[in-house]
Amino acid sequence: MGKKDKNKNKNKISGSIKTALKTEKKLNVKQKKELAALGEDDIEKVVAEIEREEAHRQRVKEAVIDAPSRRVNFSLTAHPFKNELVMFGGEFHDGRQTLVYGDLFFYNTNKQEWTIVKAPGAPPPRCGHQAAATTNHSGELWIFGGEFTSPSESQYYHYRDLWVFRFTDKKWEKITAPNGPSARSGHRMIHVKKQLIVFGGFHDNLRNDYKYFNDVHIFDLETYTWQKIETVGVPPAPRSGCILLPTADGSKLIVYGGYSKEKAKKDVDRGQVHTDMFLLTQDKNNAAKYKWSCAKQTGVRVSPRCGASATSVQSAANQAFVFGGVHDEDDENEENLRGTFYNDLFALDLGKLHWRVVTLSEKTETSGNAEERRRRRRKKHKEENDELEESGTDSDEEILEKCSEQSAVSIDDDGIFTMTVGPAVPLGISSLSLDSSSAMKCSKQTKFFPSPRINAGMAIKNNILYIYGGIVEEGNRQYTLRDFYSLDYRKLDEWKTLMADDLSSQTWFDSSEDSEDSEEDSEEECDNELVDDNGELREKE
Repeated sequence: MGKKDKNKNKNKISGSIKTALKTEKKLNVKQKKELAALGEDDIEKVVAEIEREEAHRQRVKEAVIDAPSRRVNFSLTAHPFKNELVMFGGEFHDGRQTLVYGDLFFYNTNKQEWTIVKAPGAPPPRCGHQAAATTNHSGELWIFGGEFTSPSESQYYHYRDLWVFRFTDKKWEKITAPNGPSARSGHRMIHVKKQLIVFGGFHDNLRNDYKYFNDVHIFDLETYTWQKIETVGVPPAPRSGCILLPTADGSKLIVYGGYSKEKAKKDVDRGQVHTDMFLLTQDKNNAAKYKWSCAKQTGVRVSPRCGASATSVQSAANQAFVFGGVHDEDDENEENLRGTFYNDLFALDLGKLHWRVVTLSEKTETSGNAEERRRRRRKKHKEENDELEESGTDSDEEILEKCSEQSAVSIDDDGIFTMTVGPAVPLGISSLSLDSSSAMKCSKQTKFFPSPRINAGMAIKNNILYIYGGIVEEGNRQYTLRDFYSLDYRKLDEWKTLMADDLSSQTWFDSSEDSEDSEEDSEEECDNELVDDNGELREKE
């Protein structure tokens, strides 16, 4: 009798578990009713159906287009061999609905031409994923994770899948390997030696239940196996949207910044922008062991921000560039956010962990004796100053001194090019808040920069830094960008506009506006697909 009672108690479900199961069941029923009212299918079924349809694609179709549509949270990757950039995925939101993309684009840097490619077996649409290019099998593009959302944003789906696109075959393949990272987006992934390394990210089910990660997973590109590495030392706090960069020799990984949130009180979350830096070092004697250590940053202090874009130089230069970002301030009720967006450019020495703020210099010679160049420059300044003294106006030195008092600018001349270095300066949607006379006098030191933004695509190819898209907010409106810029990071002379953007052409729908006829009014749904009368992508001529 006692034994029977013991088994009975063993299988008994506790009251708390029963309550949780009932709550989950009620939420599922409620969600199904809400989806039916919205005319949406269950998001997991939608994703599975898209993947099945893509698996049936047999032919590669290509078309030259003007440019990809407005988007954010996409990946922009340098081709490992060709003079091309590769763009995949992303999202667009107009205040009323969200569109998530699964398209693949190639940008030829020589021709300055965009091509959209529809290849067999493509992944389902996603944003917030990560991409890395490798030289394996004549070049590959690897994609991991990300998220998909329904148009009404009432449903989110986080991926944990791994895909590879082989450039020679122009074909996608889904890689099925056990023990991979859990479903997530906002993580970071880099290619180091013969491995893909994934760090951090978050998962959110829209039921006030979210989780941030600080785990590290390695995918071996030779054995096609996942391994979650065990680390020693004090790791970074869980976070998403951080910066993950390898040193030139690949022996260390750098984690900087990021974002996370936690429960402040019931139904109230509080976000945190991280400004710390950590090193993950591989043991020289045991390749399976890794150690976390807090790193000391030197140079200019980067103001707190998240959503910045980063990329490292593809050479032994051992440096990286970081652009933009936003710092949000909550109001007292934790309901409204006031964001300061940035468009400053930082250079990070990956060996010394030294930050510099980069502004553009006047054009200088890149060869010859450095001392001779300085002599000629001093002579030129003297001649100009003599002319200015005769006219009674301020000299260049006086103007530069006044500008320096406002921005604490200093000049760094390494004998190759001249770089103006100073502290980070937050910029609004317009420009620097200088009075007109000061702005005119400082115009020689203030050159064009892409407008402030977050989560833009950023990549380096052949010593040229490229930036595409992103988003910026103004009040309660969010503008998704489609402008495109380049900068020679060796000369640092000027940003070149490869494609300008006109935000007046983007329609924003406030929440109070009627949401009917959304498909007809949205300019962003199919503007990047050249289709024929049967709805198929036209062949590239």
